Amino acid sequence: MRDVVLYHLMSLDAVAFEDDEWFVDEGPQLVGYLGRVIGTQDDVLLGRGTYDYWAGHWPKSDFQPFADFINGTPKHVFASRPFTPEWANTSVVTAPAGEHVAELKRRPGGDIGVHGSMELARSLLADGLVDKLRLVVSPATVGRGRRVFDGGALGSWRLEEMARAANGTLFLDYERAV
Repeated sequence: MRDVVLYHLMSLDAVAFEDDEWFVDEGPQLVGYLGRVIGTQDDVLLGRGTYDYWAGHWPKSDFQPFADFINGTPKHVFASRPFTPEWANTSVVTAPAGEHVAELKRRPGGDIGVHGSMELARSLLADGLVDKLRLVVSPATVGRGRRVFDGGALGSWRLEEMARAANGTLFLDYERAV
């Protein structure tokens, strides 16, 4: 069965990165970590808000390795109403996320990535469908903002691997503890 991997950038106080200026690491270690994470993925899950923002950005971006990955990988966009996607390799999913993701997990293939899309991430965490966390924790406190781990998604995670950049950014790999 395929794994659902949640990749997220956040502050020390667990505020999710949303295009603010507090994230302090854009160096080669972050790019290398991102490359390792996406290197195992062959499907991506996005919420409609993330899709709307990213569809205007990533097709024109030259930020590698993510631009080629996200533009070429099948994207499953969860929306309450059907729409016609303009971004290549995009399917719109109006079925409940849990049902669709459970079916994707049964298909052959690599990991299924969740990037951004906090509401979707919370829903999948609550349904117990996220198998691995790939977290980049910036050495900054923000005080307020949206958090991926708000809500009723209780669970135990086992730390698989950890790395630290010179500036204190942490790269944390967790697997769901069974």
